[in-house]
Amino acid sequence: MLLSIVMPCYNEEQFLEEIVRRVQAVDLGDIERELIIVDDCSRDNTPQIQAALEGQTSAHPSAKPFDRPIRVLRHEVNQGKGAALRTGFAQAAGDLVIIQDADLEYDPEDYPKLLRPVLKGKAEVVYGSRFTGERRNMFLHHWMGNKFLTLLTNLLYNTTLSDMETCYKLFTRHALQGITIKSDRFNFEPEITAKILKKGIRIYEVPISYTGREFEEGKKITWRDGFVALWCLVKFRFVD
Repeated sequence: MLLSIVMPCYNEEQFLEEIVRRVQAVDLGDIERELIIVDDCSRDNTPQIQAALEGQTSAHPSAKPFDRPIRVLRHEVNQGKGAALRTGFAQAAGDLVIIQDADLEYDPEDYPKLLRPVLKGKAEVVYGSRFTGERRNMFLHHWMGNKFLTLLTNLLYNTTLSDMETCYKLFTRHALQGITIKSDRFNFEPEITAKILKKGIRIYEVPISYTGREFEEGKKITWRDGFVALWCLVKFRFVD
């Protein structure tokens, strides 16, 4: 079984090497892995770091190497996280696909938790919930925004998620079949959630750890993205 790890990346020179090392270091047993980094027209030293990683099977000699060389895909114009994921998903060869942000907010050591329900045949889609595991507490307005969007998701799509906006989303290839992502930016999260639920797939949640960063540390999502997400949840309830 092959796990495709799709990593959207924009101006992450501070964290990229370390997150790749952590992705490589996690023990997945017999599951093979490939890493696809999608650079969304970074303007710092991120492209140089990616160039050093591209084609390698190891970011750190002491960890188990990737089963396939690291691939780097590049956007010539900045398009947003959703566009980067669309590019990465199109190139992913895995039986399973997981999203990994290129910062240190999410810990790859949680991969086995996310994989377990799929490997046991309990789920086709697994989300890692930041609100049921250990975490560095976020600011109140971030917490309220996340909770409101998740509540709206539950009301519109008849589900009981605790964290719709989480980065850690794991999909089987079958679950993604027939889904076309149109969103270019952070509205990817509500769109993919809406379309998975409209297919009749129930999302499985597991607790994950979370170390949120703030804007001075490089966080990119803003309150404006929350309004876009709200509109997307309503829109995709009634259109494809």
